[in-house]
Amino acid sequence: MIKKFIDRIPSFLKNKYLLTGVAFLILLLFLDRNNLISQYNMRKELHGLRKELKFYHDQAKLDSIELSRLMGDSLELEKLGREKYMMKCDSEDIYIIIRKPAIQK
Repeated sequence: MIKKFIDRIPSFLKNKYLLTGVAFLILLLFLDRNNLISQYNMRKELHGLRKELKFYHDQAKLDSIELSRLMGDSLELEKLGREKYMMKCDSEDIYIIIRKPAIQK
């Protein structure tokens, strides 16, 4: 009975090299620590980190340009203090205007 079942299996499935190769591929693609899914996730994370690194490099360049401009010109420094940090002289008043959004119907 087992002999009849074994005879019905195609000969290429009985090949020990093919079976070993398929088992090796399954091991590499799904069961290994560095399988295909984890490699994809790591590449995606690496791409995101590289984009983040580029953003921070560009931001550092812009900040260094602004810092050199502020250190060189006292009027720019005063303008930044007044606009961004709402600083004022003792004899001045500051009025903040907040616009209400238009009501849509």
